[in-house]
Amino acid sequence: MHRAHTAFSLALSPMAHKNFATWLLKSSSSQQMAKVTAAAAVRTYNSAAAEPFANGSTASYVEEMYNAWLRDPTSVHTSWDAYFRSNSYVSPPNLAPVQANTLPLTAFNFGGAVAGAAPDSKTIDDHLAVQAIIRSYQIRGHNIAHLDPLEINTPELPGNSSTKSIYANFSFEPSEQDMDRQFKLPSTTFIGGDEASLPLKEILNRLENVYCNKIGVEFMFINSLEQCNWIRKRFETPGVLNFSPEEKRLILARLTRATGFEAFLAKKYSSEKRFGLEGCEIMIPALKEIIDVSTELGVESVIMGMPHRGRLNTLANVCRKPLNQIFTQFAGLEAADDGSGDVKYHLGTYIERLNRVTNKNIRLAVVANPSHLEAVDPVVQGKTRAEQFYRGDQEGKKVMSILIHGDAAFCGQGVVYETMHLSDLPDYTTHGTIHVVANNQIGFTTDPRFSRSSPYCTDVARVVNAPIFHVNADDPEAVMHVCKVAAEWRATFHKDCVIDLVGYRRNGHNEIDEPMFTQPLMYQKIRKHKNCLDLYADKLIAEGTVTAEEVKSVAAKYENICEEAFALAKTETHVKYKDWLDSPWSGFFEGKDPLKVAPTGVKEETLIHIGNRFSSPPPNAAEFVIHKGLLRVLAARKAMVDEKVADWALGEAMAFGSLLKEGIHVRLSGQDVERGTFSHRHHVLHHQLVDKATYNSLQHMYPDQAPYSVSNSSLSEYAVLGFEHGYSMTNPNALVLWEAQFGDFSNTAQSIIDQFISSGQSKWVRQSGLVMLLPHGMEGMGPEHSSCRVERFLQMSSDDPDYFPPESDEFGVRQLHDINWIVANCSTPANYYHILRRQIALPFRKPLILCTPKSLLRHPEAKSPFSEMSEGSEFQRIIPDNGPAGQNPSNVKKVVFCSGRVYYDLTKTRREKQLEGEIAIVRVEQISPFPFDLVKEQANLYKNAELVWAQEEHKNQGSWTYVQPRFLTALNHSRDVSYVGRACGASTATGSKAQHIRELNALLNDAIST
Repeated sequence: MHRAHTAFSLALSPMAHKNFATWLLKSSSSQQMAKVTAAAAVRTYNSAAAEPFANGSTASYVEEMYNAWLRDPTSVHTSWDAYFRSNSYVSPPNLAPVQANTLPLTAFNFGGAVAGAAPDSKTIDDHLAVQAIIRSYQIRGHNIAHLDPLEINTPELPGNSSTKSIYANFSFEPSEQDMDRQFKLPSTTFIGGDEASLPLKEILNRLENVYCNKIGVEFMFINSLEQCNWIRKRFETPGVLNFSPEEKRLILARLTRATGFEAFLAKKYSSEKRFGLEGCEIMIPALKEIIDVSTELGVESVIMGMPHRGRLNTLANVCRKPLNQIFTQFAGLEAADDGSGDVKYHLGTYIERLNRVTNKNIRLAVVANPSHLEAVDPVVQGKTRAEQFYRGDQEGKKVMSILIHGDAAFCGQGVVYETMHLSDLPDYTTHGTIHVVANNQIGFTTDPRFSRSSPYCTDVARVVNAPIFHVNADDPEAVMHVCKVAAEWRATFHKDCVIDLVGYRRNGHNEIDEPMFTQPLMYQKIRKHKNCLDLYADKLIAEGTVTAEEVKSVAAKYENICEEAFALAKTETHVKYKDWLDSPWSGFFEGKDPLKVAPTGVKEETLIHIGNRFSSPPPNAAEFVIHKGLLRVLAARKAMVDEKVADWALGEAMAFGSLLKEGIHVRLSGQDVERGTFSHRHHVLHHQLVDKATYNSLQHMYPDQAPYSVSNSSLSEYAVLGFEHGYSMTNPNALVLWEAQFGDFSNTAQSIIDQFISSGQSKWVRQSGLVMLLPHGMEGMGPEHSSCRVERFLQMSSDDPDYFPPESDEFGVRQLHDINWIVANCSTPANYYHILRRQIALPFRKPLILCTPKSLLRHPEAKSPFSEMSEGSEFQRIIPDNGPAGQNPSNVKKVVFCSGRVYYDLTKTRREKQLEGEIAIVRVEQISPFPFDLVKEQANLYKNAELVWAQEEHKNQGSWTYVQPRFLTALNHSRDVSYVGRACGASTATGSKAQHIRELNALLNDAIST
């Protein structure tokens, strides 16, 4: 409409910025209309030669007269008026270039109107209507496309015509004569190919074939004309869906393998759950096409995440996992290696192979996942981002991710939305993900009309301007074209896109489920419906591309391959979990003593160097304006470095800086981590006068240091924690940390914690050294800003409360080796420093759950001397009492074991009551794995003392339920340990400041009494 508006608007005052035809029809003055018509006629561009006298300065004068006459005919002499009215004058051609999306008037074929004649209003309106119809097809054609193979969701159209439904709302009813009229095609369509105009009938037929056939394209919401035109060209250009006989045979062969694999499993394991792909088998050729095209465009590694449906087929026919290893999973054999394992349709894999189509090497990884649908999405994205980082692939040209979804989960699970919103964030983008939805048009037993409020299951993708390609899964060639376009889109724009494979589910949710209970009409249709392979084979046979014998031969050949693998699988005696590892760490474990930990202390000169850099402004400090408050922070840090002591922020910076010096990449991510929730970290300094001008001193410690990344994340826990977990899986030689804004909020990511972090190694033999920093402490801030729910992490720890491991020199590291993760609540910056460095010093990787402080960040006593971080120092699992009580243990009447910040409250109360010699306070810094040996040693030191455990959390929360049975085991049940703390409670903390103080005082008085 804008182009027509530009072409038909005149410079006359009454008509300024109005549509010419509309104004003309509404004009009440026939005289005025005549003037306008004449004006329009003489302004129409044509090829007539200018008058012989109109050259040089004369031509300029005539043009001036003409322009004045256009503005006001009475402003020029009557002779000029008569001349211009006679249509004898033609204005000079406009030498200015035609603007984007505009056309000169002569570009329109006005039904044979002679040059210089004004188009009538119907001609103008018809052209505008045709342009609007073209745009309507582009916007709404997908609504009436034939996407459903079962034809259950066929749209109800007026007059049973999709064409009429498109232009029913326009005041344009074309006659038979109109159908043969030529219409100029606008620049926003490519249906003409090399032709500039087409008959209306052909325009409608081509639009119908492009937008209302087996492909429905949603893209007109994208706010980029370049991207919209790119998509239009890929779908509208005539002949884009023409495939060569060789390409068709390749599609058939791949579809035969996908279908044959499911049929073979159904025959051999008829009573087993396998979550087959029947009804959407075309997904396998689709994935292979995406990988083929992406490989041709430079991609070398593809990381995939997917649910259970179709997973075995993907492993077999996309990744080319050896079939015998897959079949062995059905045999119920014992495992040859450690771990609890997982069901076969959750397992991942990693394959390097030659892509036979492109003749290039490709790495394929399918990330292991739980039954929690879509939980794997951010994990895949994190792993992809990490691989791009380590390869130096800053534009995502070598590494890409493919996420496969179910229709119900894609629109139902909130983590999809959270993951989508990471797609364009600078520190989280993977430079475009291809999402493939295996759309069964049903979720377990729930119809779409009860499972979503949006028209499509893919509507969530619209929020990030991702184009959505809906395609009928029974049309293999349409699917292949869509996949090719998706791969090219990702390579061109490095943005997400979605392929919606609209198919069906031939069986129930699993193979032994009865779907007729809940979807009788749908499954009556499915029972009668031919599968995609038969439909496509019939089509190719009918057109002479293949013969029936060739179709049978391809199927028989693949069945023989499956039979040979099946026979080989029968010879296996064990399954090997390591065969299913999705993130191998080549060379990391080889040649290492599995129980030897590298030193975590460093030279004092290193600490001083890092401290000085961390406390200094940018080198161009005179030009870089720093906030006055931060200048005080930097000065305080410098004073601590001079005194050779460190607070929490400085201890953390020294851990990071020393690892960076050793070539270890450090990545810190989470909400507000650059500054820190409690304004203590300040790793990124901001110029106070220049936007986006920042300085990060930890990135400039040493000229040859490893990269340091600190990234404020989106306001998401689930997706971001999953992302960082995926990042940590890629390379063991990196310290990856995620910090919660408050520890309380980490339970929003409970699925990632439960299904991946705590159990990932046991299920999938996959290690991770991810660190979770969870601010924790009862400080009167209410029930949602007090507790990271440490009891939940401890409950999931895998050490046996009744088993005291054999004591040896490697007791501590052996415990770490055998447990699923580490839970700690450090009370000193030095211990925090050491436990972070120990994550890299260990010869293996374990997740670390750290309760981090809030008030201790600035507590005057919560500081550590450099001597506790320098060479010879190490992490202390337990910090004994080094005061008068520890020096004279025989005089001690009570030993208070505690963990975390409550220690400082206890020592203050003990000091006030002057009981330093009678009450010992021992800090348990590492809670899990439980330090049995050191607890036993401390208890033996204070043989006559009462033993208590003091905690600030409620009795049914905190560490008590975890440590109590382990204390008894450590003491061989010879002594009892009593509890001191808050009573049981439903909420983590009170919202009343007065009640909080009352509870705290009661705790301290009970603990510090003899």
